[in-house]
Amino acid sequence: MYELEEKGYLYFLAVIPVMTLLFLYVQYWKRKKQREFGDIELLKKLSPEKSVFKPILKLIVLLLGLSFLIIGLVNPKMGTKMETVKREGIDIIFAIDVSKSMLAEDVAPSRLEKSKQLVSQIINTLGSDRIGIVAYSGSAFPVLPITSDYSVAKMFLQGMNPGIISAQGTSIDQAIYMASTFIDKKDKTNKLLIIITDGEDHSESSIEAAEEAKKLGLKIITIGVGTEKGGPIPLKRNGVVESFQRDQNNETVITKRNPEVLKEIAKVTGGGYVSGNATKEVLDYVKNALDNIQKTEFESTQMADFKSQFQWFLGFAFFLLFLDIFLLEKKTKWVEKMNLFNEKE
Repeated sequence: MYELEEKGYLYFLAVIPVMTLLFLYVQYWKRKKQREFGDIELLKKLSPEKSVFKPILKLIVLLLGLSFLIIGLVNPKMGTKMETVKREGIDIIFAIDVSKSMLAEDVAPSRLEKSKQLVSQIINTLGSDRIGIVAYSGSAFPVLPITSDYSVAKMFLQGMNPGIISAQGTSIDQAIYMASTFIDKKDKTNKLLIIITDGEDHSESSIEAAEEAKKLGLKIITIGVGTEKGGPIPLKRNGVVESFQRDQNNETVITKRNPEVLKEIAKVTGGGYVSGNATKEVLDYVKNALDNIQKTEFESTQMADFKSQFQWFLGFAFFLLFLDIFLLEKKTKWVEKMNLFNEKE
């Protein structure tokens, strides 16, 4: 097995046929001019030390040297052995509230943006755990299935907004039920659901949903974003606030964080609650929780241990290029005596 680290340098190999064609053209041009100047056989007698073979040999040595130099720059790597890499971790499902109340700016820049920042920071602290993402408001939507590709997860995370779900409201039970569908009963990997929300729950069955999740072995951590004092929900156009959300009585809606319901949900599954307004506090809490959950081996892969071989090619390249300097175009005495190339009449 092998791999080429810098494949772009292979394009330089195109210089080899170019130099070969140039050499052939020069030889043809020389021969043509010699015929114009005089008799070819007479010219040979006037320069008896000049070898016909040496220029070809110099070209071959030069081209081989350049070829080895280019291959050395490509840095071919050879696989010497196979290693089994074991990965241990848990499956973490993030359920992010994308209801309109999450647009409130009592936490900068807004509850929703703060939630996405928290999830991104948590992902940065993970090692070999797998993650999935659920968005919810009045209903739930699976944004990303369980994966170990963190960069893709962050990309989907940034695109989350209230517009991705048409049903408005906040139904935490829908988020829990949706997260439960991520669980494969045959998979023994431990599962953790992290719910990020302001805690405004318009459903009455979130506790019941948490109890069902517990039966599946799903542990829940809740993160409350927002202040208990609350704030209005801005209605923006092109990033500019035009007005605030109003109720049926034309009163400005003030949305507040409700930590009590979040604490109850977490308690059912043996999880916990943490305020999401302080990033460091959240990261420390989640890290401590993850340290106390048993990791499961969920993936074993075999990987080739590749070793760079560029030094060999560079060594041959420098040797051949150095040798080319000392190769003269005159005949070598001992080779001339052997008459290998019929250079003697």
